[in-house]
Amino acid sequence: MALRFFSRLPTGDSPHQKPDLGRIAMALPLASVAIGIGPALLLIGSTLIGLPSYFAATLAVAAAVIASGAMADDALADAADGLFGGQTTERRLEIMKDSRHGTYGVAALALFILLRVTALGAVAAVNPLTAAAIWLAASIGGRSGALWLAVALPPARLEGASATAGRLPARSFAVGAVFAAILLFVLAGPATSLVGLGAAVLLAVAVIAGWTALCRRLVGGQTGDMIGALGALVEIAVLTALLPFA
Repeated sequence: MALRFFSRLPTGDSPHQKPDLGRIAMALPLASVAIGIGPALLLIGSTLIGLPSYFAATLAVAAAVIASGAMADDALADAADGLFGGQTTERRLEIMKDSRHGTYGVAALALFILLRVTALGAVAAVNPLTAAAIWLAASIGGRSGALWLAVALPPARLEGASATAGRLPARSFAVGAVFAAILLFVLAGPATSLVGLGAAVLLAVAVIAGWTALCRRLVGGQTGDMIGALGALVEIAVLTALLPFA
């Protein structure tokens, strides 16, 4: 269920069940490993065979976009357009439903891709294993951390992916968050330091709290786009905190 909700990876021909965030949240860290392991291995392999590190990082980010169905990328663009391009709650939600991207969305999408490519390329030039480890850790933290929005805020509209999946119980989020924190420690700990891990957690919490407050003020709730956008922002926050220690 988590793989089907957050990726385009093959999951068999069995009928899709109605998404249940309470179940998804607890399995999401493991699903995030499955989603991110291919692009991470591509980053390592491309660098080791002699490709320039930034070219390898671009290939790996492209693979991640394909594996995830560009879910976070599209959500970040839609959320940026809606939250910052509308003047009322109704108009913001209307803009977010529009499949077209405006200036805010294009800028946010370009910056998200650029930040990932440059971060991974810079670290991979020194140690591709470290680059892959911290990226995988950051993506796990981003997806799981973003679900806090579904705990703190009600759905902003009655239809859509977030409303269909329902409100997330705090206990389910906590289980998933603990699992994600363990994976963050296992993956990024040997590649960075305890100080870096602590900084990553603190910065991620600050971004989650800030985004939650912004969504509450501008829309009064959350949507799938806002959750996906928060996942992208947390991923960048974790990478930012870990880079100085990589």
